[in-house]
Amino acid sequence: MRLNTLALISALALIAAPNALAQHEHHAAPTAADTTALASGQGVVKKIDPEKLRLTLAHDPIKKLGWPAMTMPFAVTNKALLQNLKVGDVVRFELKDEQTIAAIEVVTGK
Repeated sequence: MRLNTLALISALALIAAPNALAQHEHHAAPTAADTTALASGQGVVKKIDPEKLRLTLAHDPIKKLGWPAMTMPFAVTNKALLQNLKVGDVVRFELKDEQTIAAIEVVTGK
């Protein structure tokens, strides 16, 4: 009987824990961990294509993804990210995924 009671209590605790956590997260303010990008990097703007929401960068190595330095095109999450960029700008960027830039800032202009 004692073993069944312990099993029941353990099962109820497992069921209740995610609900309590979800309620806590719902009321909590977003933290840095909630908005953390997949990876970030730095590079030079090589081409801007606002019509296709694409940006080509010659970026430094991105250790977190195991990428060497290379030139590659990225999608951007919205056109506003491209507004103040010029070919030749050195930028810092955050990747939403391996193909999409979610945030970008100019470090030095051309």
